[in-house]
Amino acid sequence: MRSTTRIAALGFAGLLLAACHHKDKDAPLAFVPADTPYVVANLDVLDDDTRKALLAQADAQLPSEIVQLRSTADDMAEKDPDASRLLKAIIAELDGKTIESFAQNAGLNIKGRSAFYGLGLSPVVRFELVDPKAFDAFVGRLEAAYGKPFDTATLGGLNYRKHVSADAGLQVVMAVVGKQAVAALLPADAPEATLRLALGLDRPAKNLQDDGRLDKLAKDKDYQPWAIGQVDLARLLPLAAGGKDPLFNALIKARAESESAKTGEPVENQLKVSPSCEGEATRIAARVPALSFGYTKLDQKHQDIRWDVSLADDITKAFTGLKVELPGLGASGTAPFDISLALPVAQLRTFWAAQAEAVAAKPFTCPSLVELNDTFAKIGLMAQQAAVPPVGDLLGARVALDSFEPGNNDSMPKFSGRVVIGTSNPAGLLAMAQTVMPGLQQFKLAADGKPVAMPPEFTAPLGTPVWAAMGPKALALAVGTGEDAKLGDMLSAASGDAGRLGRLSLNGDMYQAWVKAMAQKAEHIAELTASADANDPDAQATAKAAAERSKAQFESMQAQAARIKSIGGDIRMDSKGLVISNQTELK
Repeated sequence: MRSTTRIAALGFAGLLLAACHHKDKDAPLAFVPADTPYVVANLDVLDDDTRKALLAQADAQLPSEIVQLRSTADDMAEKDPDASRLLKAIIAELDGKTIESFAQNAGLNIKGRSAFYGLGLSPVVRFELVDPKAFDAFVGRLEAAYGKPFDTATLGGLNYRKHVSADAGLQVVMAVVGKQAVAALLPADAPEATLRLALGLDRPAKNLQDDGRLDKLAKDKDYQPWAIGQVDLARLLPLAAGGKDPLFNALIKARAESESAKTGEPVENQLKVSPSCEGEATRIAARVPALSFGYTKLDQKHQDIRWDVSLADDITKAFTGLKVELPGLGASGTAPFDISLALPVAQLRTFWAAQAEAVAAKPFTCPSLVELNDTFAKIGLMAQQAAVPPVGDLLGARVALDSFEPGNNDSMPKFSGRVVIGTSNPAGLLAMAQTVMPGLQQFKLAADGKPVAMPPEFTAPLGTPVWAAMGPKALALAVGTGEDAKLGDMLSAASGDAGRLGRLSLNGDMYQAWVKAMAQKAEHIAELTASADANDPDAQATAKAAAERSKAQFESMQAQAARIKSIGGDIRMDSKGLVISNQTELK
């Protein structure tokens, strides 16, 4: 199913890459309620060159994806023949085509506008078409392959398809309205007013396009307009927990009926919602009000994405001004793989202890949330235990690899690089290591950053020299010939600036080496599995199919890795919440 999802994403990727910037009364966003709890949509048009480059990337991955899909469809044939036929129909639509030609055959507008959003919690997707008849024929082909075509119905003069699942208490509805397609997952007993709103026969009292929430979000977060998403937890969590959302209630009722059939427990008893649930869900949402994401740069060579997690003021204030004294956290990495991660245990311990105390003072009483009381009690205990050195002195860690070579089947990979452990008491950390490793009892280090060769018993397993060094705020190890010369600079590198919690840099060659190592390991495991099942033809066939899927997946990953020049990322806390950014540069 993961491959199916990825292929679907490839097929519909273009739908999020274009839009019309003026206020069009029939734009997908004009049908989205302003209070939707979640949405992913586009606001503007991507230039032709960039769109073509992204489609070319998807086309390069498509053949290996199809191999995986075929193998998956064959595996499903016996247990779920309907789904297997549907998957094979999708494969037939994709096989031998580019993503653009697939979209053309399906009537999809890869330069069109789209929106995926919630009508309450019910998911709805709207996207533009270039050929409604071609899209209708495409859906018809999938229905025929599935063997269970949708029913048809009419509402307000609009013909639409629907499929009702009595067991799940849900229905899927789909329609073509003008040059737009719309599909929604609704409760099976959804009232006509809900159907009309989902299909677009009626408009929301206030829509997201006029509200301008996504435009404001893009301006505030520096998102580019080609694909912006937001999950409004302040709306979503109370809807789910309070028993007021029809879709959520339909799912709960279906589960209750199934449980009742097994145990005899009355359905009504299982549907009762504690009056405290909505308020406590609102309490949680106040801590993490929203999540959002968007591209900050997207062109033929760059794919940069930013994720934002909105947090309560007391959370941001605890970390926004924090400068973690981890060497290297304050500068971009220079090694082929270089990652720095802040772990200021003293500050984290204080913060989590306060959260645990707050929950203990006002425990959750909603049945679906009551387990959080035990969770936070354990967090409080861990916070107390973390005060004990050397854990309580930790500041973070940095790992820099200069080389990496995959090992043979049962051997370790070969690598060279450095590791820095940030601590406010490096001498104490060394002393702790000496108490648990007798071979280090006579090992001496001064806090001058100068490397000292480790004893032979620590270097022999790696087959390469190992050095250690100590600075005012860290201990460091160097593995590999010549790596000792880099320890001084490593220990004296700039520490974190205010709010900085992590950095990452990875070049394409190192990424390819990792993918190659994973592929080799997966192939070796497949060989061992096949050998173990030598006397079981069915097990061997299953193992062979799994190996083929794995091989195809890694071929796709290797093809993608070959196009990557570098990957970067950082994590920081600003005044509004946690910011996670990723930068990918292509060759």
